[in-house]
Amino acid sequence: MAEPRDPGHAEHPSAPHEHGHSFYEPGEFLDAPASEPIPEREVSLARRFLNLRTIGSIVFGVALLVLLFVFVLGVDWGRTWSQIVHANLGLLFVALAMYYLTFPLRGFRWAFILRRTGTPIRLVPATEILFLSWFVNCLVPAKLGDLYRAYLLKGTYGASASRTVGTIFIERIADIIVVFGLDLAAGYWSFRGRQRPEVDALFIAGFVVAVALVLFVLALRFAGGHLTRFLPSRLADLYERFHEGSTGALTPASVPVIVMVTGAIWLLEGLRLYFVIHALNLPAAHLGISASVFVALAAALLTAIPLTPAGVGFVEAGIVGALLIYGVPHESAVAVALTDRAISIMTVIVLGGILYAFSGMVRRAHGAGPAQRGRLRGQKTVAGAPSGKIGQP
Repeated sequence: MAEPRDPGHAEHPSAPHEHGHSFYEPGEFLDAPASEPIPEREVSLARRFLNLRTIGSIVFGVALLVLLFVFVLGVDWGRTWSQIVHANLGLLFVALAMYYLTFPLRGFRWAFILRRTGTPIRLVPATEILFLSWFVNCLVPAKLGDLYRAYLLKGTYGASASRTVGTIFIERIADIIVVFGLDLAAGYWSFRGRQRPEVDALFIAGFVVAVALVLFVLALRFAGGHLTRFLPSRLADLYERFHEGSTGALTPASVPVIVMVTGAIWLLEGLRLYFVIHALNLPAAHLGISASVFVALAAALLTAIPLTPAGVGFVEAGIVGALLIYGVPHESAVAVALTDRAISIMTVIVLGGILYAFSGMVRRAHGAGPAQRGRLRGQKTVAGAPSGKIGQP
């Protein structure tokens, strides 16, 4: 039997409606009651990918790269391609391994946060959902993969979408704080003894942003709950679930675990670029681990720009710009950027596409209607916990 709707929520539109479109916008998606499934057509990857917004974002990212590489830097593409095709495949495989080791760590971190906010889930399904969200982020802009992660968890476990987005939000905050911290440390070590005003300015900006984010998280944790009294009842309910997801896991015992796992994730990201640089055997790019970590993490911050899928255009420009600071020639810097992004985007599209096509979790989430969800609530989930007790708003 279908679960009764929350009387405090109006029926959520699932067809073309007053907004003039048939897609869920983020605000509408988060406001959908936990008892209401999101129709599959509303999160159809084909429809999201084959629309003007996505196509335009991809064209914009490619145009940005052409402008930078061809008209600004005047790259010799023959030399760049030669460096790429003569890369050491063994070291590229190590770089690939460094990258894919981050996914079980990211899955562990997310599962760790979810368990402390009322959604028990095991490592394997958490990692699968997270990798599928990475796949979506590589295809469509606006970080819609994060919403797709909430959709899969909602469709499979019945978890509140807004609470799930809160857990993703705290992940992002942890990423930014740790990236800035590691970037400052790596940059200070690799640039020690050098006078680079632009790097000093970057360090100062990074330090200010990191401190501001720490203060923001503390304010959200200890005072954020009081905002509900100033919000309309429907918005207050949405915010309360988001607040539970974003701060529920932040305890004196859990914060060190989140920080250490996040640090390990981003050190592996830096090692990926380190092995890419050495795989290309670039004589003018003798960069150590600290410099590689600095370049990789500085570029990683640009993935937060939601204008293109996976920050295409912006991240490549960031890698090239950071390498130019170290005196790496244009062609070598572009070779590093393109090879590194092939590992971090193209392999995810290929492997993620295979997983998307065969994942039972995707089929369950996309096919879960109210009656099916009612049956799921009386069964064990793949995480081994009763569905009816997971993530209730």
